[in-house]
Amino acid sequence: MEKKAFGTLQDGTELSLYSFTNKNNMTMAVTDLGATLVKLLVPAKNGEVKDVVLGYDTPQGYIDNTCFFGAVIGRSGNRIDKGRFVINGKTYQMDINDNENNLHSGNDGFDKRKWEVSGVDDAKNSITFSLSSPDGDQGFPGNFQVSVTYTLTDDNAVELHYEAISDADTVANLTNHTYFNLAGHDSGSIEGQELQILAKAYTPVRDGQAIPTGEIAPVAGTPMDFTEAKTIGQDIEADFQQMKYVGGYDHNYVLSDKSGESKKMAEAYCKETGIRMEAFTDCCGVQFYAGNFITDQTGKDGVSYGKRCGFCLESQYYPNSINQEGFASPLLKAGEKYDTVTSYRFSVK
Repeated sequence: MEKKAFGTLQDGTELSLYSFTNKNNMTMAVTDLGATLVKLLVPAKNGEVKDVVLGYDTPQGYIDNTCFFGAVIGRSGNRIDKGRFVINGKTYQMDINDNENNLHSGNDGFDKRKWEVSGVDDAKNSITFSLSSPDGDQGFPGNFQVSVTYTLTDDNAVELHYEAISDADTVANLTNHTYFNLAGHDSGSIEGQELQILAKAYTPVRDGQAIPTGEIAPVAGTPMDFTEAKTIGQDIEADFQQMKYVGGYDHNYVLSDKSGESKKMAEAYCKETGIRMEAFTDCCGVQFYAGNFITDQTGKDGVSYGKRCGFCLESQYYPNSINQEGFASPLLKAGEKYDTVTSYRFSVK
């Protein structure tokens, strides 16, 4: 492991960047700010190495940004209708920060906080970040102890292992918001890259809110169908109401009706670099977001980022599942352990 200074927060809190390189010359760099994946240097064809994740060179970029590049999201990823939910007969209210709803747990999300390094295993190329979230934090009940372990494996996978426990019933739905571009973070649009999502259904959303209606709808016969690989841009401007609601793809795909069983969820490929990414999870859903609302901005190495220059595959419970009967529930009972693993494995095809 290599540890470097990564600047400071406005209150003077010092931050660090931790880098790991495996035997295949793949490098993963993560920071304690938001337990964020900052760089991912992946071998490509012709002996090249590409940084395939979007990000910033300084902490201020992550503090100021509204895209959640590379961050761990918690306690609950995605949207909660009107920022409100009920547990054990009591109503809890969260920030309203996305139209009429709560997105990614509000304005003081885990992505904006310094996590503590609670473990490093150089032999395994792994690091564990931990965070304490007190009762009432973000509007959630219970004192919530959470950790995420990043591991760079020898078969070129980045594995994220999330663990959490609470002393009261609460919501637990952690995810990672990395934006991938398999041509390199500096290469512009991802619309020409191929994607397959191993899901036969998705959860349609309401107009203007991106909150699921409760329906589980088949992807067959619609532009939502990625059961066979196609370019991300092939149907992204299709005359299809669901995509008009959110400016392209920003939907939850149904992997299973409950969490707990590990499976391949997606595969992406870039013909220019030859980089293939296979994604695996034990979560029941994955949010595919095609970067429709990335604003024009400056990222790492002075690179200009813009609309659809990265895509996300966010493993999680379905959006608003704490309020939706028929969806697998993200309710974590007091004293029980939240434990889930997602990984992204890279190769040259």
